[in-house]
Amino acid sequence: MKIALVGYGTMNQLVASEIKKNNDEVCGIVSLGYLESLYDINDTIDCIIDFSHPSLLDTVLDFAVKEHKPLVIATTGYSDEQKEKIYAASKKIPLVYTANFSLGITVLKRVLGEVSEILKNDYDMEIIEKHHNKKVDAPSGTAKLLLDAIDPNNEFDHVYGREGQSKRGHEIGIHAIRGGSIVGEHSVIFAGCDEVIEFKHEAHSKMIFVKGALKAASFVVNANDGLYTMEDILFKK
Repeated sequence: MKIALVGYGTMNQLVASEIKKNNDEVCGIVSLGYLESLYDINDTIDCIIDFSHPSLLDTVLDFAVKEHKPLVIATTGYSDEQKEKIYAASKKIPLVYTANFSLGITVLKRVLGEVSEILKNDYDMEIIEKHHNKKVDAPSGTAKLLLDAIDPNNEFDHVYGREGQSKRGHEIGIHAIRGGSIVGEHSVIFAGCDEVIEFKHEAHSKMIFVKGALKAASFVVNANDGLYTMEDILFKK
């Protein structure tokens, strides 16, 4: 499989190394100091993996749609308007887009959806996420993904951090911590009367996202046009 990479920061450098281990090929890199555009790649492209910046979305989607190339979008921090562009493009090409490519988070999301349906009326629900001090967006895209899992129909108010004096309402609290070199840690707490249930996922290295993105690439090259998530890949929806 020949894979084009958009962005060449830490994540896609790890992706490139893993691609070589898998006996696949990096057919081109679009990044500062490399190629300026996907159109500059003079080789066959089987799939595109985008680990770059939201500002590059339009150019990536333009090429993928015009050339009908399978696309894995692993960049985060998109606006609602940009997400609509991703959804529109997925009607014309096979496209995998999710807030987190970890296989563990994907399974956790599935479990939380089932658990919250049972406990939501009797337990208070809270989300705590921790990341390194260089992460600029808060809460994380993964925290939002888990929030959607426990409150898919927006039945609860979403409270981002707390201060002052007020009683808890019909709400879910979402709390972000930034410090040191924490790769990523997410906890979802169900606090009931006399007992607490906590689901926790820790990312010990960025390789979990790399392996997930490559698993997505292997899937999307054989997929029909449409929008896919890691749930589709793992659970064959």
